[in-house]
Amino acid sequence: MDHNARTNGAIAVAFAVAVFACAAPPDRPAESGSEPGAPFPGLESADLVRFASGKALFDRVFTPAEGLGPAFNENQCSACHTDPASGGTGEQRVLKATRFDSVSGTCDRLEQAGGLNVRSQATPALKAAGITRETVPREATARGRFSPPFLFGAGLVEAIPDSVILSREDSADRDGDGISGRAGRTADGRLARFGRKAEFATLVEFISGALRLEMGLTSPLEPVEARVNGRPLPRGTDPARDPEVDSTSLNALRDYVRLLAPLPPEGVSEDARDSVDQGRRLFHALRCASCHVPAMVTGPSAVSALDRRSVSLYSDLLLHDMGGGLADICGLTAQPSEVRTEPLAGLRYREAFLHDGRAHTVGDAIHQHGGEARRAREAFTLRGASEQVLLLRFLETL
Repeated sequence: MDHNARTNGAIAVAFAVAVFACAAPPDRPAESGSEPGAPFPGLESADLVRFASGKALFDRVFTPAEGLGPAFNENQCSACHTDPASGGTGEQRVLKATRFDSVSGTCDRLEQAGGLNVRSQATPALKAAGITRETVPREATARGRFSPPFLFGAGLVEAIPDSVILSREDSADRDGDGISGRAGRTADGRLARFGRKAEFATLVEFISGALRLEMGLTSPLEPVEARVNGRPLPRGTDPARDPEVDSTSLNALRDYVRLLAPLPPEGVSEDARDSVDQGRRLFHALRCASCHVPAMVTGPSAVSALDRRSVSLYSDLLLHDMGGGLADICGLTAQPSEVRTEPLAGLRYREAFLHDGRAHTVGDAIHQHGGEARRAREAFTLRGASEQVLLLRFLETL
């Protein structure tokens, strides 16, 4: 990291404060920024400094001399998280590959062979050594492409207590509704709430993993450079000293993502309010809300913006079987057909839908739901065209 990056990180730490809002009333709605990419309104000045410091790093273009690569996908965080603003989604798709044994039900994520992230670019030094990109491991039984998730409101997601998420588990489908969501877990057994296959417990782990695999940047959490398809890096292709992102910079990136405000719902005119309300009622009547839970509440936090707030996430953050049509790779605790429920907050800003962006419209995404969502999909299909339009109109406001 250069002098400016270190200075930005040091400023963030110097101004960090912890003001615990003991008297805050429970279950307050999360305040949203006036535009995508804004911080939470009303942040303390120290928090705003941390937000700005982290954003500078998030938008920074890294060079090979600073640690980029040798294999990588993009040279800055905001290259993928760019639409409709820094912290959003993008057109890029991360390619992953795994090996799944259907007899034993075990998953090999092919980490040593490069399956966690099949990186598409190489630095000039790596190209000079004859390597231009990674390839899908030969032993893979499946591959999957995943679109960048929205990071808006991610700090609220992290602040939801484990107990709130676990209270919605029903892995044995005891209530017989055909929905049997279960929590994803990290390798050491903690509740995982981030990642398409629910594999990361905290924002800092999620960010550290993205730095290493998307950009080839090591950090104190993951200080060992990833190999290229399992092969040692050719001599001279990784000139930067590890870890390439220090703890100050890693924490600054975490603070930026944590303090990104959630996207507010679209304002609805009086003329459209009735149709939107009808669509919302259909959303519940079709049992969409069984997985796309409209709201959850965060726990106590030293940051007032995160303290006991109602989060309009439209997700239960659990793994659900979406059927063979959407099956691809397996995860730490996810079967090939299981994905974490996609949050619908900010849906109106997206141009591609489902976890891999294969659907071009919201209606197309609904029709591709299977597995535990089959009943909801069929119920939607049986509705008349006018009612389907009402549901879609409601979803367009999210």
